[in-house]
Amino acid sequence: MLTLPVCLAIWTWVPAVLNVVLLLVSIFLVGLVLIQKGKGGGLAGVFGGAGGSSAFGSAAGDSIMRFTILMAAIWILLIMILVKMVQPPTITVPETQNVTPTEVPTEAP
Repeated sequence: MLTLPVCLAIWTWVPAVLNVVLLLVSIFLVGLVLIQKGKGGGLAGVFGGAGGSSAFGSAAGDSIMRFTILMAAIWILLIMILVKMVQPPTITVPETQNVTPTEVPTEAP
């Protein structure tokens, strides 16, 4: 049975809590995106069609947009922390010295 040192065993609950926080931030971020007012044009503005306003135009100062960007940055940071926390530790195996492979005798037919 694998036992963890006491200092590591205390932190085993953190990934579960961060998963719940990530889920809540994700739902909140979806809600923030949905309540933003439409700028019109969609992707047509990128290709020079109708609604060709600048991507960083007057809406860049909008408080909802800034808060959405902040929540997206928090979401990305939480994902990176969770990935690092749940990765299995890398185990280095020391090289053995002067080990020669043994030959397995084969039977003649």
